[in-house]
Amino acid sequence: MKRTLLVALPLAWLVFTLGGCFLRPDRFRTEHLAQIDGIVAEEIEAGHVPGAVVLVGRSNRILYHKAFGLAVAEPYQAEMRKDSVFDLASLSKPVGTATSVLILVDRKKLSLDDYVRDWVPAFGCGGKENATIRHLLTHTSGLPPYTNAATLEEQYGNPCPEKVIEKICSLEAASAPGEQFKYSCLGYIMLARIVEIAAGQSIDEFARDNIFAPLGMKHTTYNPPASWEDRIAATEIVDGELLRGSVHDPLARLMAGVSGNAGVFSSASDLSIYCRMLLHEGKWKRRRVLSRTAVERLTTEQSHGRALGFDLSSGYAWIKGAYASDEAFCHSGYTGISLVCDPASRTYVIILTNRAHPADEGTTKPIRTRIADVVFQPYPRDASS
Repeated sequence: MKRTLLVALPLAWLVFTLGGCFLRPDRFRTEHLAQIDGIVAEEIEAGHVPGAVVLVGRSNRILYHKAFGLAVAEPYQAEMRKDSVFDLASLSKPVGTATSVLILVDRKKLSLDDYVRDWVPAFGCGGKENATIRHLLTHTSGLPPYTNAATLEEQYGNPCPEKVIEKICSLEAASAPGEQFKYSCLGYIMLARIVEIAAGQSIDEFARDNIFAPLGMKHTTYNPPASWEDRIAATEIVDGELLRGSVHDPLARLMAGVSGNAGVFSSASDLSIYCRMLLHEGKWKRRRVLSRTAVERLTTEQSHGRALGFDLSSGYAWIKGAYASDEAFCHSGYTGISLVCDPASRTYVIILTNRAHPADEGTTKPIRTRIADVVFQPYPRDASS
């Protein structure tokens, strides 16, 4: 009798009661993630974003990957594609700049405790004398967040990379190095200059040769070629010019698109490879890109809620939503980009939107938090996985 009853029971119920041990991988999660469709549709309908690409992965599996809406809304329309390429804005900081710095630390070309003035002597003034590479990575160098790009362009033209560096070096520190967290694009511009000096290559060349190419990130680059234009999601229309393949950030434009604070363009699929490399402790397909120590520094809290690149618990970490673990690290970008990766569940979510298109009036807080809560909210299988 017991055997007959057991056979008659629905298999899904049986597997659920046994703790999900024999459940087809991620079935419940895949069904759960279908909620994202409605969330993105509502955000587009509300006018918050013209379009989006969302990718969710767990370990080596891609669980969800869809495109929505428009890559270009004005002055013409182009549909978003799953392989659309986006201006990553400040996500360039960890993916391009911090990763490059930590590769050089791995190779003993740099030390995290090197003074910035040791690499760029002009920096050693105005209360910044004791600022280190570590301080730049954690936004605790005392540098202000930004400087007026329009004034620099008016004075020196566009591009004017050396004048940008000179301006940053001349600034007074707002606080003593290590004392306060103040998110700063300027610190990462300085880091890219240090990479260039230490490696003998510009940040775009070094990142290409040591991060993007080894990982097979074929659609990730600074200053994407004209042949990519049809697949690039547009950002703002500036002075009548549609930015579609030209970096949106004003200082990065003055740096000719090759900057430490912004400038990387990439796709959701390529970023998923980068996430999986981090989840595999710096290796991808048997090739090591970062040491385990470098991955730990890049993704775990080091100072003021920040890792040496990613965010863990600063005031910017709200993009993790309500359910991601304390281990989850994240970063966002002004153009409408965000990445959250949670080592506790080996799950990550990449949300790429063009919220700055066409007039820099969109918003991404609702789409980021709503999707993060869907992705990281506990569900039955999590109890046994």
